Amino acid sequence: MLKHKNAIVTGAGSGIGFAILSKFAENGANVWAFVHKQTSELEEQLNQIAQKNDVWIRPVEFDLMDEGTVKKSVKQVLSESGKVDILVNCAGIVNAKTLGMTSLDEMRQSMNANFFMPSLIMQLVSRKMMRQKSGNMINVISRAAPEYRPGAYAYGSSKMALLWGTKAAGRELAPYGIRVNGIAPGLTETKLGTGRQSEEDIERYVSANNIKRPAQPDEIADTVLYLASDMSSYVSGQIINCDGGRY
Repeated sequence: MLKHKNAIVTGAGSGIGFAILSKFAENGANVWAFVHKQTSELEEQLNQIAQKNDVWIRPVEFDLMDEGTVKKSVKQVLSESGKVDILVNCAGIVNAKTLGMTSLDEMRQSMNANFFMPSLIMQLVSRKMMRQKSGNMINVISRAAPEYRPGAYAYGSSKMALLWGTKAAGRELAPYGIRVNGIAPGLTETKLGTGRQSEEDIERYVSANNIKRPAQPDEIADTVLYLASDMSSYVSGQIINCDGGRY
């Protein structure tokens, strides 16, 4: 499905990002795996995935909170690559606090990690894609963005900014043959998802879903794979809710 495609996946070291990386490799894509810290264990996992699927996976360390390392890492990839076909912005941070309990510094951190840096990466990668006259960008947003629920002030606001940016970029880049879409996952079985929730909170969340359980990372990755492939060739500027039918 993605044979001979080259993809950048941020946040690829764990959770949804790792599931996306694995799914892309299984479908023939080469991947630059942007991770916060490269460990020997992670390197071994990536080597096994690459060998199993006859692709290459190159880990790239970057700090989502540091504009300098983001620029350096992305420019390194762009300088060494012949073509970048796919960008997935998956890396981000969570801040689960109300307005009154969220400091301005925490708001800035959320906007930096969840909107400014993904936007910067899109800017840098889009220049190469514009020269190619082709490309595909997918932003992992969150179901929290349009939900306006209490207790996620900075997180929801920063993800809503990315949602708006995704739709705007979809229009701006379409003339260059670049598709930009987003996916808004619901609660997922990851360290940053169910891993930080109590059993009561998880039950409260899934009780408002048609499918009465959290998502598995692979289920989110399947939707990203659809958006990254030619199966979605007529989909542009859209946000797909992958939330189990939340109401």
